[in-house]
Amino acid sequence: MASLFQKNIQELKGVGEKRSRLFAKLGAPTVGALLRTYPRDYEDWSQPVPLAQAPAEQACVVRVTVVSPVSEQRIRSGMTLYKLRATDGRHDVQITFFNNPYTKNLLLEGKEYLLRGKVTGSFLRREMTSPDFMPADRLLPLRPVYRQTAGLTSRQISAAVRAALGMLPNPLPDPLPEPMRRACHLCSLRFALENIHFPRDRESLEQARRRLIFEELLVLQLGLLRLKSRGRQQTSLRLEVDASAEFFRSLPFVPTSAQKRAVAECIANMRGDYPMNRLLQGDVGSGKTAVAAALCHSAIASGMQAAFMAPTEILARQHYETMRRFLEPFHLNVALLTGSVPAAKRRELLAQLRQGSIHLLVGTHALLNETVEFRQLGLVVTDEQHRFGVAQRAALTQKGDHPHILVMSATPIPRTLALMIYGDLELSVLDELPPGRQKTETYVIDSAKRARAFGFIRKKIDAGRQCYIICPLIEDSESDMASVTQYAKDLQEKWFFANTVGVLHGRMRPAEKDRAMEEFAAGRTDILVSTTVVEVGVDVPNAVVMLIENAERYGLSQLHQLRGRIGRGTEKSTCILVSDAQNEEALKRLRVMCETTDGFRIADEDLRLRGPGDFFGARQHGLPELRIADMSADFALLQLAQGEAKELLVHDPAMELPEHRGLRAEVRQLFSALE
Repeated sequence: MASLFQKNIQELKGVGEKRSRLFAKLGAPTVGALLRTYPRDYEDWSQPVPLAQAPAEQACVVRVTVVSPVSEQRIRSGMTLYKLRATDGRHDVQITFFNNPYTKNLLLEGKEYLLRGKVTGSFLRREMTSPDFMPADRLLPLRPVYRQTAGLTSRQISAAVRAALGMLPNPLPDPLPEPMRRACHLCSLRFALENIHFPRDRESLEQARRRLIFEELLVLQLGLLRLKSRGRQQTSLRLEVDASAEFFRSLPFVPTSAQKRAVAECIANMRGDYPMNRLLQGDVGSGKTAVAAALCHSAIASGMQAAFMAPTEILARQHYETMRRFLEPFHLNVALLTGSVPAAKRRELLAQLRQGSIHLLVGTHALLNETVEFRQLGLVVTDEQHRFGVAQRAALTQKGDHPHILVMSATPIPRTLALMIYGDLELSVLDELPPGRQKTETYVIDSAKRARAFGFIRKKIDAGRQCYIICPLIEDSESDMASVTQYAKDLQEKWFFANTVGVLHGRMRPAEKDRAMEEFAAGRTDILVSTTVVEVGVDVPNAVVMLIENAERYGLSQLHQLRGRIGRGTEKSTCILVSDAQNEEALKRLRVMCETTDGFRIADEDLRLRGPGDFFGARQHGLPELRIADMSADFALLQLAQGEAKELLVHDPAMELPEHRGLRAEVRQLFSALE
């Protein structure tokens, strides 16, 4: 297979320069890549129905014999009809094709064919227009349907795949070692490739799918585990001082046992000969930043520097303020580096960093700049890691001699995805909320009840509380949703003329955003009308109501993140989801929000309802793209593949044995985009 990945797609019969560009657009520039471009679906041709039983307005398969030659009828310039009659033995059907002269040679009088399409017309005169067809003696029960691009049909892709299968060497080397295939009950690569594209039957298709899914997950796990082992080089940055007890004593609150446990797990890692590589996963408000601060304090007490990277300037600024507050009792120098820091201040900051007088540097992607040099970087913390690629994480760690790594995520990630995305990390979970936190009540209402919701908000404001209102759009569009700014203006004039209404959205300048958030945090703004940028906003314990307009437009995990902005104090909080959605799937999502505040249950449900492709929105997590595995449906195979990957690397860490050569090539290929 490896050599077929070197063969240009143009080596296939019928694929010229123009068509090769279309195949490249599909992600198949080579013969090998085409064979690994699997069908997105299959048409079942195995159950033909009599013409009399053909369902109305629905594609079906009929078995007929052609009883007339194809006649040609030109109806206007550039339009020719090709017509013929066929019968299933009891009823006739008139078949029409547009501008398809090839039907004369392909549909012959007296021969039997399978046709697939809609049967229309009346009981007395049945018709089919441009159906798909194949000779009845060449029955392919399950016909592949491929993802298409303009200018390239599924049938053309299918023909190219058939030609590509003909180029497979005999015998075909199999990247999966024979003992592994036997132990895991997997078919051969040849059988899998032939039956994923042109399955003999449903059972063969399932065997092929199982084998290819396992192989893809195995290769992914091998790649992630090898990334992990790269960091297994010994580090000189052993933690000498465990200052966590001192840190906990300095806190103005009692840490949860989950926080203490997570800190202890990390400290144990950092005291070893190898660098820590750990994911800290916790729901909104579970206290991850305090854990990170405890570790930074111990690292600094041991003579190291720490770096804390966040995906946005707003979040970086919030973490800077929080970390400064946590580390203030120890007189440590905490600095902030973002793209908006002026040049002169930046030069001074970088000089202090090189000298070691800055103990903790908090920032955005700006930390990755080559001018950023640490004297002794010992701990790297990244927040909302799914927004960074694996390569970015590696770039920051290269600024030290194998520093310890803590990855934090407030997005609860189902264990299936955590295994996939963070397969190279150990896992700590914060599964308790700090004491005194009230459960947030959540309700779904339609727009007819909006006025009542505004009345409820006014009562809360009169009692000295504050409120968030979330809108999906930033500026006017053709839809009936007003922009955030216009919406805020209408609120102020029609509903809350005696109150202060602030606005926050992603297109404001950083200084404007900061001012809007500072005004709200200080209590000078009663209502903050915002887009989802507030997901990563400052903590405002006095905000006890959140109303989310058009709630059906958001994923469950995003709704949960937004809801996490309230309920930060001891006062009971309320989240109101406004939606006129009639779609059952959307309503199901919103009902889940009312039933639970458990972020992990919500994440599992989100993955089940939306699928892994949409879970994070745009592909931000830096993983190589999978072609066939489905993270929500294939968890059992993922576990099996992970076990096999670990076992293989115990016996052959560099994958140098001859029987692992094929797998090593596949790992290199899958991860080539990350190198």
